[in-house]
Amino acid sequence: MGDTFIRHIALLGFEKRYVPSQHYVYMFLVKWQDLSEKLVYRRFTEIYEFHKTLKEMFPIEAGDINPENRIIPHLPAPRWFDGQRAAENRQGTLTEYCNALMGLPVKISRCPLLLDFFKVRPDDLKLPTDSQVKKPETYLVPKDGKTNAAAADITGPIILQTYRAIADYEKSSGTEMALAMGDVVDVVEKGESGWWFCQMKTKRGWVPASYLEPLDSPDETEDPEPNYAGEPYVTIKAYTAVEEDEISLQEGETIEVIHKLLDGWWVIRKEDATGHFPAIYLQKAGQDIAQAQRQIKSRGAPPRRTGPAVPPRPSADLILHRCSDSTKRKLASPV
Repeated sequence: MGDTFIRHIALLGFEKRYVPSQHYVYMFLVKWQDLSEKLVYRRFTEIYEFHKTLKEMFPIEAGDINPENRIIPHLPAPRWFDGQRAAENRQGTLTEYCNALMGLPVKISRCPLLLDFFKVRPDDLKLPTDSQVKKPETYLVPKDGKTNAAAADITGPIILQTYRAIADYEKSSGTEMALAMGDVVDVVEKGESGWWFCQMKTKRGWVPASYLEPLDSPDETEDPEPNYAGEPYVTIKAYTAVEEDEISLQEGETIEVIHKLLDGWWVIRKEDATGHFPAIYLQKAGQDIAQAQRQIKSRGAPPRRTGPAVPPRPSADLILHRCSDSTKRKLASPV
């Protein structure tokens, strides 16, 4: 069979998506050594994080020791705020970047980091839903490689969702943003881990989703419906329960996720035990955990909701109470 490697990476264009909030993903057609072609979708922030890790793995080739030895291509950092015009203009840069990657020595162009990054993920196979907000919009690279003037005419800024802080929050790292009760922020990106990237005037950073409520409809819950059948996940870091409604688990345990709450504290089931567990310490069963573990190093679990101004999360017992009798019996039985 021979070693696995990538023959070519072609940027096809980008797609504007609206769930969970408006954002852009780039579409790459990856041709592998067996001539198979796979379509993958990546955000620019993901590409840039991959780029930084690649430089750390090969400091000589990144020019960190001697700038004259640099062969790893440059990639501009993400802007604080990216709109459709930025996504369109970045296509040429990404095309050149991918071409340069494929021309690097084999130890870099075929390293596990690069191969894993461009492998097909389950999300690449799942078409984005258009039932909640708006159908995704696809923009393909022109065949001549030039920017289409008509496409440039329809570009515009992203309309960000606005939220209000419902309690004070003191940041614990330089990447976070402090909040005072009543602060109004724009949400740039909603992470499943319960950390949301927000901006407020000249301040930007990650804040716990549990400290925010939508400005327009604060009484409406945004949490998705529970999945009583359960979804298999694996713990990638141990956690010891602090509150009564939490559950303690060791690394490497297989559990079922019942309710993915937006605050990053999901309701999970392990045999006959049910409770809240930090989503950032979970990874879908069967997926590579390397990327998820890198995220843990930069940010841990978000803080739990505290303070009189912050409403409590739905308890695991309450979620189970809403199940039908047949579902309760199913959840209570060992796997």
